[in-house]
Amino acid sequence: MNLYDTLTAKTKELTATDGSIKMYVCGITPYASAHIGHAMRSIIFDVLRRYLEYKGFSVKYVENFTDIDDKMIAGAADMGITVQDLAEKNIVAYLDEMDALNVKRADIYPRATEEIPKIQEIISGLIDKDYAYAVQGDVYYKVRKKEDYGKLGHRTLDTMRVGARIEPGELKNDPLDFALWKAEKPGEPSWDSPWGKGRPGWHIECSAMSLAYLGETLDIHGGGQDLVFPHHENEIAQTEAFNNGKPMAQFWVHNGLLRLGEDKMSKSLGNFITVKEALSKFSTDALRLFFLSSHYRSPLNYTNDNVLAQERALERIRTALAGSSGSGTLLTTATYKKRFDEAMEEDLNTPRALAVIFDLCRDINRARDEGGNIAEAQEVLLTIGSVLGLAFAASDNSQNIEAAPFIDLLINIRRELRGAKQFAVADSIRDNLTELGVSLEDSPEGTKWRKR
Repeated sequence: MNLYDTLTAKTKELTATDGSIKMYVCGITPYASAHIGHAMRSIIFDVLRRYLEYKGFSVKYVENFTDIDDKMIAGAADMGITVQDLAEKNIVAYLDEMDALNVKRADIYPRATEEIPKIQEIISGLIDKDYAYAVQGDVYYKVRKKEDYGKLGHRTLDTMRVGARIEPGELKNDPLDFALWKAEKPGEPSWDSPWGKGRPGWHIECSAMSLAYLGETLDIHGGGQDLVFPHHENEIAQTEAFNNGKPMAQFWVHNGLLRLGEDKMSKSLGNFITVKEALSKFSTDALRLFFLSSHYRSPLNYTNDNVLAQERALERIRTALAGSSGSGTLLTTATYKKRFDEAMEEDLNTPRALAVIFDLCRDINRARDEGGNIAEAQEVLLTIGSVLGLAFAASDNSQNIEAAPFIDLLINIRRELRGAKQFAVADSIRDNLTELGVSLEDSPEGTKWRKR
């Protein structure tokens, strides 16, 4: 299989001499509900994993949770709960949503707060090797000590130095240095350490988790393109320094970002659609088809219409699977399987793989009309569809699919009526939608709807 490697900026062959693949994917920071950008990342790496397993590889898959950082602390404070309770609430919801999206569970879901001893071991090792230094309870990594720092993002120290600065309260020696350990602040979770009570920095956790569960060199390290710098760049720097220069990963695989309008979808920007909201409107298969209809390294624009188009496309596949086989000429399938494998093995080209599926559907429907034997072809369709995580089940919210734009329109009209204090008419819209099986949920962020 050929995959694009961000580090070398080349497509190269993935090999595994012992038939096993070690795969680490950066997961969520569970300070809020997961959005569909997270879903896209999960589905892309789920499909990569599924294809490798389909080809006979044994994949050990690790996905972390960053359950302690500035956003976690701020989010818990805003809600008046502990950081641990906030993390637990959103992790449970995330796993349930990934199950609903037919994403296979990782083998291990480590959490930063559960890896403190390993984190401290690595930091101590970096200090001993003179790659890090402690100052008044903080520990910083010496960026200039690593001669190839910037290699993943293809940047130079000179270009990174522009705009770099030391933030108030930071005690680092160089603006480019980054925190491995942060000294305790009042009201924040903290742990004992050789440098005083404190908590880990953002990047060190992934070095600790990948080393603890997958060893010194991974086969695949994955994540979104927004993690290339600084997160993955810093992971490489600290991990390879700790491991005496051994490469951290053979492949660095990054998916393109999901966009909503002109900007990337982001919780911090406030322009996101939650996984829960998307699942209330669309089937799992339609969402998967939407995410896989574009090459994984390309950006993708989310609109309701784009997902609705995939719901309609799914009907073509369901039609091919629904009909019974005749006793006439056998529809042979070797060409379809070969084309599917070739597409997937050329840098996970899912748009081409989907084209094979729809070609097979067309030929199944044509052969059925002519009385042909399509039983084997239908089995192949199910098999290669399952590699993409498609279940081809009838959508339990299909009655809402065509109506979705009109429901959104009614919600907008209702909002304007409420603004004009025409509450009786606005309430009648809600009541009529309720009778049709559509529930409205009002919140400070706006009104969302779901099928009851």
